[in-house]
Amino acid sequence: MATLDDEIARHLAEAAASGELQAAPSYGKPLAQMEGWDDTPETLRLAFKMLKDAGFAPPEIALFHERAQLRAECEAASSEAERARLLKALSELEQKISLRLEALRVNGNL
Repeated sequence: MATLDDEIARHLAEAAASGELQAAPSYGKPLAQMEGWDDTPETLRLAFKMLKDAGFAPPEIALFHERAQLRAECEAASSEAERARLLKALSELEQKISLRLEALRVNGNL
C-alpha cells in the first residue's frame, strides 16, 4: 500500500509529465514572500497561509495587522503625548497577542 508521500509524488510526477506544472505562472520561480510572513510566528505560518488561500483569516492575523498599524502610527506621531498614548496601546496589544499565542501553544493547537 502506498503512503501519502508516495501518492503525492506520483501525482506530481504525472502533472510534470503532462506539462500541467509548467503551465503555472510561478513554475520554476521561488514562492512570493507573503506580507507579514516574517512577523508571523514560525509555527503558525503554514496554517495561516492555508487559511488565507482558502479565504479565511484567523483572528490573530487581524491582531498582527493592527500591531503593524500602531507601529506605523507611533513612528509618525507628531507629539510626545500622542506617541505615549500609541505606545501604551501597542504594549497592550502585544500583550494580548502574546497571551493568545501562548494559549494556542498550551492547548496544543500549534
